[in-house]
Amino acid sequence: MSSSPNANDKSKVWQWLPWLLLLIFVMLSVWLFMQMKTASEAKWEPPRSTTEAPANVPATSDKPVNAIASYHDAVARASQSVVNIYTTQAVSEHPYSDDPVLRRFFEFHGGGDPDQGATNLGSGVIVSKDGYIVTNAHVVEKADEITVALSDGRKSRAKVIGTDPDSDLAVIKVDMQGLTPLSFRETPIRVGDLALAIGNPFGVGQTVTQGIISATGRTGLGVNKFEDFIQTDAAINPGNSGGALVDANGELVGINTVIFSRSGGSLGIGFAIPTALVEQVMNAIIKDGKVSRGWLGIEIQSQLRDPTQLESSTGVEVMSVVPQGPAAKSGLKVGDVILTIDGVEMTDANTLVQYVARKPPNIELNAQVLRGGKNKQIKIMLMERPAQEEPDPTIIFDENLGGQDAQNQAQIAPELSEAERNRLREELLEMIEQDAIRRQQQQ
Repeated sequence: MSSSPNANDKSKVWQWLPWLLLLIFVMLSVWLFMQMKTASEAKWEPPRSTTEAPANVPATSDKPVNAIASYHDAVARASQSVVNIYTTQAVSEHPYSDDPVLRRFFEFHGGGDPDQGATNLGSGVIVSKDGYIVTNAHVVEKADEITVALSDGRKSRAKVIGTDPDSDLAVIKVDMQGLTPLSFRETPIRVGDLALAIGNPFGVGQTVTQGIISATGRTGLGVNKFEDFIQTDAAINPGNSGGALVDANGELVGINTVIFSRSGGSLGIGFAIPTALVEQVMNAIIKDGKVSRGWLGIEIQSQLRDPTQLESSTGVEVMSVVPQGPAAKSGLKVGDVILTIDGVEMTDANTLVQYVARKPPNIELNAQVLRGGKNKQIKIMLMERPAQEEPDPTIIFDENLGGQDAQNQAQIAPELSEAERNRLREELLEMIEQDAIRRQQQQ
């Protein structure tokens, strides 16, 4: 008795069903793999605000300008993304801590207990929901342990993802949920715009100060190798390092980094790293753990300018060329004056350094050079910038309460001979005795 057609069809279906399921499983696995690969290769983008800034009213307009009574909403949005950072670092024992007199002297000047770790205060800005935080490199420099405190009271240990001392930026990461990243301002900030600085000055807790944008594009301060600072008169004090500089809408415009001060306190001249540079450095650190910059391999100086002359003198003169460097291989020579690169006028040395530093290695630049009174076009293939020594700061970092000189004196113990040490000890004992006599006379 032969089987029915329906039975044969069912048998064939059951034979092919495992293969069909296997094919579906393979296709699904390939699709998931491609999705994960695309997500991992996607460029990190900072959060963008969906709110639009109010239209500017021209100064000649007859329409009344409504004054803003409060910046509470802007501060409320931004402050939840600004964190306090506490770092600890092991402190080596002072060479004169075994002498009770000298120990008393050095402790009076901030030496402290050598058995305890030094605590550094700073701030940071949350830039992603998965825990990335941007701050200053000098805040987390040489830190043995980093603690992050959120505005809602939560705390967490953080790990360093990468640092870039050349721009004084660093990225750290916490393993926490429910984080709110701060929106980046899309349009460039302008001189005269309102600025709000948010941070943790002197460790008193999250604080907001108000000012305006005093200047943009500040360079040549000698703080970082690559400088493009926003200047503001919003009060920035020790502990504000790595904190947020936001606009009237609570959007991030810069990362507070240094102040110009004679005493360590705010004098109304503070500097912040603009978001354009922050985004470039942050993307590189998150993706590669470091920042790779273009390098020409030359030493340069701006063309000498005489303020009494009406003619303007632009261009950057090549003072030396590194052998086997990109410039040397392209034919650039000492004495050449670089006028433009890729059509951008090189007005001074800082402009050239900043332009090249923002370019990645292994790309070609077209330079217009003045040589012997004639213009010449030279193509230069950039190489990766080698590691170099850090610059000697001329501006006081905002965590240095006693200024740069006081910090150096506190960190470097003087090497004294035994005779000098005894003489210093006798002078200190005499000074302490005289101080005790004076106190008794005053009583």
